Amino acid sequence: MRLSGFSAQSNFSPPASAVWVISADTLLTLDLERIWQGLGFRLQADSGGADVLLALEALEDSAILLLDVRMDCIARLLSAVHESGSRKRCAIALIAEQASDEWIARLREGVIDDIVPRNADYATWNKHLSSMRRGHQLLCELEDLRAATLMEVQHDALTGVFTRETMLRLLFRETDRVQRLRGALGFIVFDIDDFAHWNAKLGREACDRLLREVSARTGRLLRSYDLLGRLGADEFLMALPGCSNVNAVLLAERLRMEVFGELFPVETESRKVQVRLTASFGIAASHGRSPVVVLRQAEQAMALARQSGPDTIRSAETVSDPVHILSQAGMLA
Repeated sequence: MRLSGFSAQSNFSPPASAVWVISADTLLTLDLERIWQGLGFRLQADSGGADVLLALEALEDSAILLLDVRMDCIARLLSAVHESGSRKRCAIALIAEQASDEWIARLREGVIDDIVPRNADYATWNKHLSSMRRGHQLLCELEDLRAATLMEVQHDALTGVFTRETMLRLLFRETDRVQRLRGALGFIVFDIDDFAHWNAKLGREACDRLLREVSARTGRLLRSYDLLGRLGADEFLMALPGCSNVNAVLLAERLRMEVFGELFPVETESRKVQVRLTASFGIAASHGRSPVVVLRQAEQAMALARQSGPDTIRSAETVSDPVHILSQAGMLA
């Protein structure tokens, strides 16, 4: 893999407690090697950056990267570290005669962890090392917290699939892609038939487990780039890039057979039971239109399916009879 113009050919294998210095100044490198050995670290020198990037990708423990600001490649190297995902595993310090406004701004942004004077001695480096590690640990904790918060906001707390708001945002992005590439985007909306009955009979906790199992079974039938979200209490939406109306009907048939065709084991407070659920399915094709319009069409088709009886599939296309569509696709004799 090539990272931002750096060569990806190296046999360097780093130790767990590794320090790299990127500098063409041999005297600086020798001084730093003596200091860091005294601090209990092995220092690896590099004048181009390729070995460091490859080694950082393989590291599991935290590493330390020292960058001489006199090197022309510093800006590219920082970008490459960020793009490679190595930032959380690597504390970064700049070695400079003075802290310029540019590097102070990078420090405030969290791009680097410290700026150390070029003539720093053992005691100064020891002090900066402690500060650098604390700062980098806090940065990683904040990144983890941000990622966890984003995950919580975007995903339904019960089922783990996307929320309605997140789905709509993603659908606008996918619709833009469809318009640019003149591709297909299929929508499947389904809800569980008479779920209120099961809530009254089994209780909320048991029905929550049913919803999680429905989500899990559905997710196993989707491709990595398909989208699955929860629109309401027992209503779900699938967005299928590159999927025509006929293929969406075929997938709905698979859902009907493979997700709802098998019994759902449920454990209540008093007993274990096997529940057979059914669902009503509505299908619509994007054709590059607003996802709000297409979603409304799919939900209208689902309402028609519900009126026709449980376990029914309906499409918003001109040919709305799924039996006819399956016959066209060669799925029925």
